[in-house]
Amino acid sequence: MKKKAYIITGIGVVVGLIAGYAYYYYVGCASGTCAITSKPLNSTLYGGLMGGLLFNMLVTSPKKER
Repeated sequence: MKKKAYIITGIGVVVGLIAGYAYYYYVGCASGTCAITSKPLNSTLYGGLMGGLLFNMLVTSPKKER
């Protein structure tokens, strides 16, 4: 992977971390039995993972020459 790909994926992780915590804070889980949203750490890490994967899809791979 090139440096640009790492930067884009890193930005996605940061955006996901923020979105995951925001989801916990504003929506959350009132009963505490939800696996992902019951704790802020779980929700934040899950958001970071999903953000990294989502932004990594935007990275174009170099075309192979024959």
